Amino acid sequence: MVSEDGAVTPPPLRIVYFGTPQFAIPTLERLLASRHTVCGVVTQPDRPRGRGQRLQPGPVKVVALEHQLPIFQPERLREPAVNAMLQSWAPDLGVVAAYGKLIPEGLLALPRLGMINVHASLLPMYRGAAPIQRAVIDGRSETGVTIMRVVKALDAGGMLDVVRRRIAPDETSVQVEADLAQLGATLLVDVVDRLACGPVREEAQDERLVTYAARLTKAEGAIDWQQPATAVHNRVRGLYPWPHAYTSLDGERLIILRTSVDAELTDAAPGTVTAAQAEGIRVATGQRGQVIIRELQVEGRRPMAARDFLAGRPLLAGVIFESAGR
Repeated sequence: MVSEDGAVTPPPLRIVYFGTPQFAIPTLERLLASRHTVCGVVTQPDRPRGRGQRLQPGPVKVVALEHQLPIFQPERLREPAVNAMLQSWAPDLGVVAAYGKLIPEGLLALPRLGMINVHASLLPMYRGAAPIQRAVIDGRSETGVTIMRVVKALDAGGMLDVVRRRIAPDETSVQVEADLAQLGATLLVDVVDRLACGPVREEAQDERLVTYAARLTKAEGAIDWQQPATAVHNRVRGLYPWPHAYTSLDGERLIILRTSVDAELTDAAPGTVTAAQAEGIRVATGQRGQVIIRELQVEGRRPMAARDFLAGRPLLAGVIFESAGR
């Protein structure tokens, strides 16, 4: 292709897109708005969701349907039908963004330019399923998105480009994820444009710096009040919006939605309410710091500010929340 000024523009690429959740939508939409062609979408099968547990499509499928894209939803990627379908789409490149399953080696080489992935961490740190949440839980002050080559080993491929982003002390994982999804989408399209012009330099990951971000479990939500206040706070914001941090009072589970840290020292035992006021419920933690619970939810009821919770259930100083560490 030759433009009016005589510059040679490489032809657009045909891209097969692998993605499932909300995080993957900005990248798909940005590709659809680019000069490249999304020739097909591979996404997870519809799953039961909501109170009625009816089968519901994932977010990426919804967008693909809106744009009338070819969609394939295999239970297993090793099924022969997957290879046959991808061959019929004749992709030049595969793009993966939070698809949810490892892609078999046999599919990786099917597009002539291979496959690349939008991974929400500064690789080689936080390879795996929950990089954003683990970074927040660990109290990291920075994260980012790495565009990497998809290889057989988990998130171990060469890095084509990276974008960095600061994590504010009170941000939740859902806030960080929404921003990283947009940053990753912009970076991905830039990398695809460069790949269309020729090979892009790939930087090998330093295996000495590898860490893993295991999939989240509900059990991780149990708050251990014997931990430092910052660790409790980071767990609350890292596990928001799922599976949530929680504690118990008189045998009833309380989901903790929003907190802040108070460095004021106290001699109260970890888990002890030191003050219950409209601004929040102060709870003693390990190393003598305190966490202020600002928003919470009685299991099965709506979320509420501390002020509203206390209006219906006053707490006295000295009440003790049950701790996972006990």
